[in-house]
Amino acid sequence: MKLYPISAGNFKLDGGAMFGVVPKSLWQRTNPSDSNNMIDIAARCLLIEDGNRLILVDTGMGDKQSEKFYGYYFLWGNDSIDASLKQYGFHRNDITDVFMTHLHFDHCGGSIQHNKNKTGFEPAFKNAHFWSNQDHWKWATKPNKREKASFLKENILPMEESEQLKFTSLPVDDILTRSELGFDIFFANGHTDKQMIPMIHYKGKTICFMADLLPTVGHLPIPFVMGYDTRPLLTLGEKEKFLKLAADNNYYLFLEHDAHNEIISVKHTEKGVRLDKVFNCKDIF
Repeated sequence: MKLYPISAGNFKLDGGAMFGVVPKSLWQRTNPSDSNNMIDIAARCLLIEDGNRLILVDTGMGDKQSEKFYGYYFLWGNDSIDASLKQYGFHRNDITDVFMTHLHFDHCGGSIQHNKNKTGFEPAFKNAHFWSNQDHWKWATKPNKREKASFLKENILPMEESEQLKFTSLPVDDILTRSELGFDIFFANGHTDKQMIPMIHYKGKTICFMADLLPTVGHLPIPFVMGYDTRPLLTLGEKEKFLKLAADNNYYLFLEHDAHNEIISVKHTEKGVRLDKVFNCKDIF
């Protein structure tokens, strides 16, 4: 098995929205904002080469939305999925599986593209299966009013229409299960229903793709919960449980949204689980 970080681009989000009720005087220490109160955000995806499978975890926003849409998110930098794949000798047509932690537009938008005539939409990875789970799929295709703006039909429905959609198994008695793709999944319901956190066993290490359970280093304190979370009180318990496991077992936490910290480890302290070390992907992979 080999792992590769894949950048799907960078953008900005409102710092207040990213930290909910936490005062700016606290969160700006780790996530400084610009004059518009916007903080740097990455869309750092993960490519898993495992035998004949080439699995891409999340795909960023994509490039098919309107200029007005992207104007809300202040895109920056020149990174793209295609350029990142090319760096490692791959092409998007090589991807066999796209695993989506959840179906918010900044995690799955790159999975779907305009068709050639720009009259509709089609999979951006023509040879891949797209993986979600039945509970989250139902949640995303019949969205509540709070999340409706994050679940865009053009990002989601073409996966099913193309017959390339597959569902992972759901946990029976616990929140952890082994996926059909060979890695474990931690299910979390605070941010959105049945968000999936991949836990990849790699060369004696456990690499955890943190998605929106832990967006940035600044979100390590348990009460530092995003305003986007639909069930913030559930997030508190899920973060606490996961971070204790991470500290106990020396997990490596791959941060999808932290523009300046790629992978971290954590440790127990008198204040709770806190940052231990910061790594570049090349140090771990």
